[in-house]
Amino acid sequence: MARPRSMSGTIPSMETSHEELKENTVIIVLGASGDLAKKKTLPALFGLFRQGFLPRDVKIVGYARTKMDHAEFLKRGTSYLKNPNDDPELSKAIDDFKSLLTYVSGDYEDGSAFDSLNQHLEEIESHYQSKECNRIFYLALPPSVFIPVAKNLKEHCYVTKGGINRIIVEKPFGKDTESARELLGSLKKYWTEDETFRIDHYLGKEMVKNLLVLRFANVAMNAAWDKNSISNVQITFKEPFGTEGRGGYFDEFGIIRDILQNHLLQVLSILAMERPVSFAAEDIRDEKVKLLRAIPPIERDDVLLGQYVSANGKPGYLDDDTVPRNSVCPTFAATTLWIHNPRWEGVPFILKAGKALNEAKVEVRIQFKDVTQGIFKDIARNELVIRIQPSEAVYLKLNAKTPGLYTRAMPTEMDLTYKRRFIDAQIPEAYEALILDALKGDHSNFVRHDELDVAWKIFTPILHWIEGLAGPRPRPVTYPYGSRGPKELDPFVSKYGFKRASEGYVWPVVSLASL
Repeated sequence: MARPRSMSGTIPSMETSHEELKENTVIIVLGASGDLAKKKTLPALFGLFRQGFLPRDVKIVGYARTKMDHAEFLKRGTSYLKNPNDDPELSKAIDDFKSLLTYVSGDYEDGSAFDSLNQHLEEIESHYQSKECNRIFYLALPPSVFIPVAKNLKEHCYVTKGGINRIIVEKPFGKDTESARELLGSLKKYWTEDETFRIDHYLGKEMVKNLLVLRFANVAMNAAWDKNSISNVQITFKEPFGTEGRGGYFDEFGIIRDILQNHLLQVLSILAMERPVSFAAEDIRDEKVKLLRAIPPIERDDVLLGQYVSANGKPGYLDDDTVPRNSVCPTFAATTLWIHNPRWEGVPFILKAGKALNEAKVEVRIQFKDVTQGIFKDIARNELVIRIQPSEAVYLKLNAKTPGLYTRAMPTEMDLTYKRRFIDAQIPEAYEALILDALKGDHSNFVRHDELDVAWKIFTPILHWIEGLAGPRPRPVTYPYGSRGPKELDPFVSKYGFKRASEGYVWPVVSLASL
């Protein structure tokens, strides 16, 4: 497929020069029979293939323990590539994609199995005209096998004759500071930092990547981006479903490890960091690390834990047969972080995440301080809201005069909702963006080793407290399935200065008759 050309008249690219893999590349998906591979990795590779972003002559090899023939792998590996309208162009693209796929089965700890994988790769590469062959290894695997797989790949499948090797590792990267350091140290025995790409898929989301532009390409925005103007910041993740059969896995990690320590902390670091010297990967990651180092470990008084119970016919967390009896694992957590630097001293950053809530939503809500008392009293606060998903949007809640003969202020908004403003735009999946970055060798949106270490330092003390390693375990408060969360949430956020909009405010206002 032809590689898309860049549009004229756009702002200069933020990309810096990297060693991009343009041809003679094999992408090996380890764990190819699992859910992550078939739901995310392979569909993302198909999306890049269809848009012409994969290297020329690329081949994709699946590897897993599951024994299956080529036909079964094609069926399983493309099961999430949908064509509901029988579009002939899409059907052809899926068939062309299938022609790139092959499969090898083998154990993750058996070196001879990786020798067989290497023989398969060499057979593919024997058809390339150039002797320089590149390999990208995508570990769509549980962390329990990261180390043996990384070791076997390096010892049995590593290209040494001029080609480029890269390894993509999925979270979770450990369970606390100590285990993360052990995992990082083991991986670094076999793979250099330059070869390693640690994925946090939130860094590939359109609105998270947009934070850099919103902050640093707009003087008007950046001028109010500090403690002098901002009262508090909330970063919220909500899921409308519970564990539902996956409670055994979830109970081992909990909502803080699953969402807050990685996804939401990544959003916070980009939201609050200082302007990088350039868009080079290390300049961006240097600023993120500097920001995270200014955040002390979370105090117990700055934590609210919850666990959902049955409501409206929906089962509670403890009703899940895969959940240990009497588990006190939190399914909801709100934690307040403080950044001790000149820009943010005294501003609370509240990270909230929960399962079995009333809606699906991920958003950033920046609430500004009250207007100085004088001609206006009890007027609504300004808020900047960045909706990450679903229905990507940026809107600024502000006050304006009510149209007419009376001078009265009313809350309204400046609204940039993507699906209305950019009608024909196709927002890429996060995994598409990140795999493309890995092909380009761009580490900007991947987690660096020291960044991971300092992130764990922030959360490890409360994780040990929750798990009973630092005194008695706290019992989470309960909240009904399908609610906004624990009833204790409103007083929790209000003690940090958050003011909920008046009940009369409806967004968006469509008729003045309602005022």
